[in-house]
Amino acid sequence: MPFVGRRAIWSIGIYKGSSPFNLAPYPGNPILTADDVTDVKARYVADPFMMRKNSTWYMFFEVFNDADGQGDIGLAISYDGVHWSYEGIVLDEPFHLSYPYVFRWKGRYYMIPETGDACTVKLYEATDFPKKWVHVKDLIYGCYRDPSIFYYDGIWWMYAYSEPGILHLFYSHNLTGPWIEHPESPIVKCNCNMARPAGRVIVFGEGILRYAQDDSLRYGVQVRVFEIMKISPRKYEERELAESPILGPSGSGWNADGMHHIDLHRLDDGTWIACADGYRFSLVFGLEY
Repeated sequence: MPFVGRRAIWSIGIYKGSSPFNLAPYPGNPILTADDVTDVKARYVADPFMMRKNSTWYMFFEVFNDADGQGDIGLAISYDGVHWSYEGIVLDEPFHLSYPYVFRWKGRYYMIPETGDACTVKLYEATDFPKKWVHVKDLIYGCYRDPSIFYYDGIWWMYAYSEPGILHLFYSHNLTGPWIEHPESPIVKCNCNMARPAGRVIVFGEGILRYAQDDSLRYGVQVRVFEIMKISPRKYEERELAESPILGPSGSGWNADGMHHIDLHRLDDGTWIACADGYRFSLVFGLEY
């Protein structure tokens, strides 16, 4: 019998502003959609992370591949941060990939994508940046989502999400481990409006900002921001900022119904640029037997 449903169509946009709390959308948004993907049949694009090398921006993001029903990692390139060219799939595994958290350490480029379906947190290294990546090591075992790594005060830290509404915190003195779960972890318990990571952790000066998805009404409605007040191998403390939420549904267009991810970068002139994702619902018609 016939049925009518709805499907979330995710796209990617660019934001700019004078601070992480004062961002405006680029007028040409969205800058990447599923229609830009040329090498696979894409349902949507989401979870963007950027990296600048010399004068070129490289964006890595999830491409949901309709052919096998799972995510792959795609690449786009820009010379000005707002006009982007899709380059192709750069990482494909037998399991779902998303949230390609790319970062640079000691001159090398690494990526920790979400690999929760494989029940490990995997570290990849670029052998030929930006298109060739190899698996280096399994860092943590468990079915974690959206692992988010950062380096602060001589220690590596990582947030990782598990159901239902649980945020774990791990730390290590070396990138490749061993990784230890923090004694106060989980730091969020059964709270879907602030647990799941929503992009790169920002460390600037003495400040640390953690971004979280607000999934209280439905998946991926808006992005909230928290300041880390205290972090050590024994203690953890954070508070939500007054500017939160910083992203949410616009009510029309590509991000009409929600946003759930942001990756912020400070530019040489002191301003900020961010890539973010958003979605709108599209009606789906079909037959059900």
